Parts: sequence; C-alpha cells; structure tokens
Amino acid sequence: MADLVSGAWPVGLSAAVFALAGVATVLCGVRLTGLGEALAERTGWGEALFGAVFFGLATSLSGIVMTAVSAADGQPQLAYGNAVGGIAAQTLAVSVADAAYRSVNLEHAAASSRNLLFGCLLLTLLGLTLMGSLGPRVTLLGIHPVSAVLVACYAGGLALIRGTHRPLWRAVTTEDTVTETPGGPAPLSGRRTRGLWTEFVAVALVVVVGGWAVTQAAESLVSATGLRAGLVGGVFMGIVNALPETVTAVAAVRRGAVTLAVAAVLGGNCLDVLNLVVGDVVYRGGSLYHAVEPEELFLTSGALVMSTVLLAGLLVRQRRGWGRLGFEGVLLIGVYAATVAALAV
Repeated sequence: MADLVSGAWPVGLSAAVFALAGVATVLCGVRLTGLGEALAERTGWGEALFGAVFFGLATSLSGIVMTAVSAADGQPQLAYGNAVGGIAAQTLAVSVADAAYRSVNLEHAAASSRNLLFGCLLLTLLGLTLMGSLGPRVTLLGIHPVSAVLVACYAGGLALIRGTHRPLWRAVTTEDTVTETPGGPAPLSGRRTRGLWTEFVAVALVVVVGGWAVTQAAESLVSATGLRAGLVGGVFMGIVNALPETVTAVAAVRRGAVTLAVAAVLGGNCLDVLNLVVGDVVYRGGSLYHAVEPEELFLTSGALVMSTVLLAGLLVRQRRGWGRLGFEGVLLIGVYAATVAALAV
C-alpha cells in the first residue's frame, strides 16, 4: 500500500488512473454546473463573477494539487507544464462549448464587460509568468519575486472587476445576446443555501483527490516510458486538468448560462496561473520559473496566443463563423493542435 502512495506505479495502472480521473471529473463537473448556477443567483454575485471566482476555484483544485505535488516531488517541468498546459486546453474548451451552443456564436451571446476584463487579467498574468522565467535568477527565501507580483495582480484585478458595476463601455445588446436575469426562477430553489455550499465543497474535494492521483500516474509514466516531462505535464496532465472547465462550460451552455460558461474558463485560467505560485513555494530546488525547459516556455506562449484569440472573439462578437464556430473557435483549435504537434516532435 505504501508503494502505491509514494512509489512508482506500473504503466497499466497509470493509464487506468488517468481514465478513472477523467470520468470522475466529468461527473463532478456536471454537478458543479447546477450548484454554481444556483449559488450565483443566491449570492447575487452574478454568473460572470461567481463563475470566474468560485467556479474557477472549484474546477482548478485538481490542477493546484497536481502542480503542488509535482513540485514537492522535484518535478518542476511537470508542475509548470501542468499549469500552463491546463490553460491552453481549457481555452480550447470554449470551442467545444461553442459547438454545443446551437443558437449563435457563444462569444456573441456571452457579451460581458467582466468577461473581457478577466481576459485582460489572464493576458497580464501570463505575460508576468514569462517575464519571471526569462528574467534574472533571483529568489527570496527560495521564492521568486514574480510569485508575489502574480498574487497581488490577481487580487487587484479581482477587486477592479468586482467593482465594475456600471462600466463606461457596454456590449451592444442584440436579439442573440443572453443576459442574466436576477430574481428569475432559480435552479435548485427547494434546497437551502447551506446545503448547496456543503455539496459544492464535497464535489470539489473529489476533484482534489483526483488531482493527486493523476500526478502520481504522470510521474510514473515519465519514469517508466521515458516520455519528456514537458509533454506529459503540458498535454496529458493539462487535458485532465482542463476537463472540469470543459464539462462545466458545455453543461452551462446547454442550460442557457452562457456567461457562466465563458467566465468559468477565463476565471479557471487566471487561477491556474496562480498554480505556479503554489509550485514555486513548494519547490525546494530554487525558483520554479527558472527550472523549466524551453518547451514549457513555448507552451506558455501558446496559451498566451490562445487567450488573445479568445479575447478578440469576445470583442468582435461574430454571430456566425466558419461551420458551427466563430473565427476564434477555429483558430483556437488550430493553435492548440500546432502547439501539441510541436511538443510531440
């Protein structure tokens, strides 16, 4: 039993853990969607802010655990790659949700100044991450100064966004725009708020356990197969990391909560950047940002490009695009596929 907890796992067991964690994540993600929509109504925060903060936190818990455990085990490439790989894969989730939303391009329907601001915050955090990795090799108590900057930037951005009730910029409302309707029929109206929060936390804890198991499986795959840590962390772990956001985004658009769907992805991505702060604190080999290889920095650049494309889609608000997707949906698929292909070479 001790070997299963701390030792290397066989390849077959590692693959099985990845599959089981994916199934558990799908089931938990569907449930989190209903709970999140109900709590967004009860708290009065609204879909954009609640989705980006609480939804983002709940769906990012597995990624936080993956990064922390990998860093503590002396696997900085896995830790860093999981965080930025999850951001890239989660951004791709918007294309999946867009395909599931039949009425119009999702980015057109989910027009929200808060979602745009979260997109800007994400670009800033990713840019700071690259600056930390490419900047001077300095640490304070083993932690890079950019970690503190990332936390401060996120907190400041969150305060700015939460205080944006009457922005000077407004999205033009069209017949296809889906707006939030506070005071309307609330989902799970028969449940008490305390019970909703309890279940929300319980489901999130299941996601945490899944994150630990996936990390153990990933480390075993690296040691048993010789696969590069950057590929395993950035692609395999990143995809599992992105499953909660993908599932909740698709489930949200099917329930008509389109703003919540986009907010969950953007908010989850912002929190995933902060995973690097956790990894930097836990990693005892110096700065996590300087322990990575060029392929992790390449993946970070890919996540930055994909985030910019998504923000452009929210600004342009194309009603109909190429096929079932807007131009940004097609570009997101192309950029992600090219990034993965380059990492696999």
